[in-house]
Amino acid sequence: MRIGGDFDYDSNGMGYAAQRRPDPRIAAIIHRALGDARTVLNVGAGTGSYEPENRHVLALEPSAVMRSQRRPGAAPAIRGVAEALPFDDQSIDAVMAVMTVHQWPDLAKGLGELRRVARGPVVIVAGDGPALPRFWLNDYAPELIAAEQRRYPPIEAIAAALGQGAQVSTIPIPIDCTDGITEAFYARPERLLDPAVRRAQSSWGFVGPEVEPRFVATLSADLASGRWEERYGAWRERPSFDGALRLIVGHGASA
Repeated sequence: MRIGGDFDYDSNGMGYAAQRRPDPRIAAIIHRALGDARTVLNVGAGTGSYEPENRHVLALEPSAVMRSQRRPGAAPAIRGVAEALPFDDQSIDAVMAVMTVHQWPDLAKGLGELRRVARGPVVIVAGDGPALPRFWLNDYAPELIAAEQRRYPPIEAIAAALGQGAQVSTIPIPIDCTDGITEAFYARPERLLDPAVRRAQSSWGFVGPEVEPRFVATLSADLASGRWEERYGAWRERPSFDGALRLIVGHGASA
């Protein structure tokens, strides 16, 4: 059985807990989608972001490095992958998977497993590839955007795999978002110059070695000269950004 996806978190995952802190407004959207579930399985749980604290959580994560960064008091995470969940049919009230489906070697099998074990909601947060070029980052690192588009499965395919009636909605990204995804810094471009911020974004591992230093040099120069402000200064005034972040909610196979 393959452990892990297209990014090696055991080699590159240190620092995620510090930079990828759950944003409370995004968390509220996810938790509402879980309904009244008392038991929740988090698949591809990583460091534990977005796990509800007032429910019984089971966590599954293939990377030892990511499991080691789980916050104090978080549910222990067991080693495993979405395609082979070690749980009985309809044994969990709700299942969640946040920004992980693009890591799964077999998307259809993984989503089928989520539906198999869920009695109620199956809640997925994923990136919508066609929406990524809306972000000004596309003008500075188009290779990065293209790499992410290749990695992200179609939102329509995820929804279809979750069964009839699955619903898709956009998750607004707040201007001061604490979860360090690339779009979180739509109004704070300076933050993307921080190597620690970029290390917590797996997308930089899928571009050539020339892309990142070129991005840093070009963005630094444009910020210093005022060119970025001329072109994108209005982005600093947006209270939120409807980017590529999507919520897909389906139900267990028996629902």
